[in-house]
Amino acid sequence: MLKQPQIFLFFINRLLNLYDFRQITMNRITLKDKTFKTSIPYERISEAIDAVAEKINQDFNGCEDIPVLLCVLNGSIMFTAELMKRLTFNCQVVSTKLTSYVGTSTTGTVKQAIGLTADITGRRVIVIEDIVDSGNTIVELKKILEEKGASESRICTLLLKPDAYKKDVKLDYVAMEIPNDFIVGFGLDYDELGRNLKDIYVLDK
Repeated sequence: MLKQPQIFLFFINRLLNLYDFRQITMNRITLKDKTFKTSIPYERISEAIDAVAEKINQDFNGCEDIPVLLCVLNGSIMFTAELMKRLTFNCQVVSTKLTSYVGTSTTGTVKQAIGLTADITGRRVIVIEDIVDSGNTIVELKKILEEKGASESRICTLLLKPDAYKKDVKLDYVAMEIPNDFIVGFGLDYDELGRNLKDIYVLDK
């Protein structure tokens, strides 16, 4: 006959078998004073990157020049790394950093924190962005690339908020469209936290 402690352990083991507590825990995360819930799992992100990489490959396969992948720091680091693994043509990675966000809100003013890390004169450039919402960063980047002598520039973004984007600049490659909510994970941050998360989380209102 089972004793009380054994009965207790028996039921605990049954519960552990019924539920994946690790998954339940990761359905919500807390960063500083904000709580976020799962929005886009890594599997969906990966599928979207597969699709957008295929479109880029169709446009650049067989090219004789070496296009530049412009990684916009810090948010697009993970997207750039995942995208590069799927590209079938030779390319060079260059980076730059622009800032406009404080906390969960954009200041509306884009500042270049780090300039281009290589000369792009006469080069075709594919801008790799984590997310496009207001479009202010894209407009500034297009201006910078033109001033630096790029022969052509295209925009590739992992995420687009169509309800927030009102600019005239064409977005050539869009992996996913999302609502106009604040998100973190897969490179995106809240006050520099959350970039390392492989899934994407939305602010839990």
